[in-house]
Amino acid sequence: MREKLFYLNSKGEKLCAVLSDPSGDFGRPIIVLCHGFNSSKEARSIVTLEKTLNAKNISTFRIDFFGQGESDGNFEDITASEAVDDVVRAVNFLKSKGYKRVGLVGSSFGGLACLIAAAKSHEIYVLALRSPVADYEEVEFLQRGEDGMLKWKHEKIASKENRPVKYAFIEDAKRNNGLAFAPKIFVPTLIVHGDADRIVPIGQSKKLASLIPGCRLEIIPGADHRYTDPEHFNKMIGLITEFIAGTSLN
Repeated sequence: MREKLFYLNSKGEKLCAVLSDPSGDFGRPIIVLCHGFNSSKEARSIVTLEKTLNAKNISTFRIDFFGQGESDGNFEDITASEAVDDVVRAVNFLKSKGYKRVGLVGSSFGGLACLIAAAKSHEIYVLALRSPVADYEEVEFLQRGEDGMLKWKHEKIASKENRPVKYAFIEDAKRNNGLAFAPKIFVPTLIVHGDADRIVPIGQSKKLASLIPGCRLEIIPGADHRYTDPEHFNKMIGLITEFIAGTSLN
């Protein structure tokens, strides 16, 4: 069974998601799949994970973050806080439907949202992160430099991946540094990161892994942020799928 559903964020705005439930059994695990910045639930990695997890009889819930895909909201208003709320509300929505075991998989921006949501919620049983952003302030500073950051602050809005984003994004990110939340995660956790990532420094994932109790870090040699090499992409998908499937048996 696959169906498009809408649920509400804390402000009453509609968020879109696709539920794919191969078993129809609420007792079986279900994974919330969270895309990256300037993307959607139709991202290649998200759709691929739906297929590979469904093949393992694990249900999935692909969401569109606020302001992206088919969800309500203006893109320029997105923040990490909003994304965390989106994830928590998705988990609560699935729980209200009767699902017993809910896990999270997040990519990049979605990885940060899932990381913080897992630290705040007691409803998560497993967490997998693909090249997560732990510290957006560092990421933006490395890309823009000091002058670029000051320009963004002065003008209140700047282009990020060819989309306008308010400076409030960074102000919010300072309050949502993933490294501060990492020690509060106590569920099985996997981080996959490429050592040729030029967008999110692999050092961020190394720090995260050292702070999350029992975290498993898988580094893919030569992989970039988007896993453009098919071999790297398939390796990443395989690691996440097998980790989720193995944890779901427990």
